[in-house]
Amino acid sequence: MERHFDEELKELHKNIIRMGVLAQEAIYNSIDALANRDKTKASLVISEDVKIDELELAIDERCVDLIARLQPMAGDLRFIATAMKINSDLERIADLAVDIAQRVLELADKPLLKPLIDIPKLSTLSQNMVRNSIDAFINRDVDMAKKVLLSDPEADKLRNLIQKELINDYMSRDASTADRALPLLLVARHLERICDHATNIAEDVIYMVEARVVKHHPEELK
Repeated sequence: MERHFDEELKELHKNIIRMGVLAQEAIYNSIDALANRDKTKASLVISEDVKIDELELAIDERCVDLIARLQPMAGDLRFIATAMKINSDLERIADLAVDIAQRVLELADKPLLKPLIDIPKLSTLSQNMVRNSIDAFINRDVDMAKKVLLSDPEADKLRNLIQKELINDYMSRDASTADRALPLLLVARHLERICDHATNIAEDVIYMVEARVVKHHPEELK
């Protein structure tokens, strides 16, 4: 029975990694679609989201089944509970990639408002944070998880810079720019939310490995 349980936990681990890969692909493709104003790729991100939704439901069902059937204790229970939470965050990350793809469809046929400078920086940061949070989960790496948490203020800073520029330098000065500025503003918010979900994953990894809650307790990162 114990060996069978271990195999089921390994399968759950593999499915979370698969979910992470799909979420990362969705982010990359949505940002690439934005950079290249590629409606075809944006539409692909939107259509592929159903696969991620289906996998999220399957993982959730497996977690509930494992808890109900095998009544795991201590570290195993923390792992399953963490897997459920990470699964939800990864699905939401993929949803935000869809949101970005939808903004691409709104912008693709309009003249570019301005060169994209801070949005690519924020997109790179968001992708790095998601990748590092998943790596922290795979390797049970608390130091990597802390690195993700310490990156979040930079994401907030970049989001604020983008928001300030688009509102103060464009929308406030010329209302006719709103239909091009607003989608970019939303992209920045979507990217910052992706960073928040990566932060959630990192917090959950620390809990999984050390049974230590760091959410809302930055002093616990020391």
